[in-house]
Amino acid sequence: MKLQESMTGFYYVGTKRAIITKLVNIYKRGYASGKLNESMTELLNKDHILPQVIICDASYGFAAIKQWSDLLMKNERLHGVPLIIDSENMNAIENFQFIRNKTADDIMNLLEWSENDLNFKILFLQKYKNRTRDLEKKQKEEMMAVFPGKMYRFLKRGLDILISIMAIILLFPVFLIIALAIRIESRGNIFYVSKRTGMGHRIFNFYKFRTMSPDAELRRTQYVHLDLYPYSELTRFFKVENDPRMTSVGRFLRNTGLDELPQLFNVLRGDITLVGNRPLPLDEAENLTTDELGKRFVAPAGMTGLLMDMWIMAHTPQALMQKANT
Repeated sequence: MKLQESMTGFYYVGTKRAIITKLVNIYKRGYASGKLNESMTELLNKDHILPQVIICDASYGFAAIKQWSDLLMKNERLHGVPLIIDSENMNAIENFQFIRNKTADDIMNLLEWSENDLNFKILFLQKYKNRTRDLEKKQKEEMMAVFPGKMYRFLKRGLDILISIMAIILLFPVFLIIALAIRIESRGNIFYVSKRTGMGHRIFNFYKFRTMSPDAELRRTQYVHLDLYPYSELTRFFKVENDPRMTSVGRFLRNTGLDELPQLFNVLRGDITLVGNRPLPLDEAENLTTDELGKRFVAPAGMTGLLMDMWIMAHTPQALMQKANT
């Protein structure tokens, strides 16, 4: 059975015969009650009563009608039914109270409206309420869909902060030993800082322990002929096997992965997460211009991310060379 066929015309709460006659001429069928409490019981408890419009006489008073309408609007079955207050003999103060408290969908003197105009008015209120209800339902569904994502990011960020702080505290002696070893072997900065590109192409400072001599960039031209990727059109990598610019401590740090430890500070700062795809240097990120290659910037950049790296390597030749170069 269609909804329109199952609806029971009008439901009028009041005693004015002229209003009832007008509603019968429009809908041919309906219900009428002279008592507010009786009407509430019928509307809430009798499922076969589903009117197309509910009309209430204002003579019952604002307080009683407000309580009555609140209960009706909380009912899922009646929530979409327009509610009209007949304003005949209503004074300005009562009219203001009804409007301010949004007691009904409209307030009008029904005797002043022709049957056709009243019918069009009710049809308009029906469409308006249905559309409003659909929008509210859609917004609620969207909020429910967004909430798990926000909660996941909140918990993930909290976990990143907790684990990075604990790791920095526990590994602090290791940091000191590595820093001392780097400084004893060669003068220069203890940390190597480079610009990297993370999620959403955000640029940030990326920290590692320095593994090369302080003048490594100045000496780069001496080893151009040994570059493993001299003709690569995909990247701007410069990589030399057994690079002579690397220090002894640096080679040990690279082989053991200890040069990556300062990235815990990147995790703490929120630049990267513990698990995610590796952030790329700026010149490499510039080459990832296609939609397929650019997917790596959708996920958060991370300190580690074996599974993500495997996906990236399978789809991005640049990343495979970058993995060997970092």
